[in-house]
Amino acid sequence: QVQLVESGGGLVQAGGSLRLSCAASGLTFSRYTMAWFRQAPGKEREFVAGISRSGGNTYYADSVKGRFTISRDNAKNTVYLQMNSLKPEDTAVYYCAAAVGFSWSSTGYDYWGQGIQVTVSS
Repeated sequence: QVQLVESGGGLVQAGGSLRLSCAASGLTFSRYTMAWFRQAPGKEREFVAGISRSGGNTYYADSVKGRFTISRDNAKNTVYLQMNSLKPEDTAVYYCAAAVGFSWSSTGYDYWGQGIQVTVSS
């Protein structure tokens, strides 16, 4: 049974930082592309960042480029999202996702975490 469990969310002031973690189990982690998506109230789920199986390639939405960094530790079956210079518009539920191949679309992902709330106050 595949499980993706996010942690590290919470409330932070604008300009602050948070680091999200996603621990995976039940799959061969190094064989999966990993990504972070987010969904704000009343909005569609959107791509935030993705990372290739080896970690050699990373992908970012324009809205977070230069502020967020995705990384992974295949020995720990964990993917991270370091979020700096947070803005109120970053407020959303953040989801970790796994796919065999990279996709910008949520429909390309096979497994999802339960999501974790990130709230940025102004």
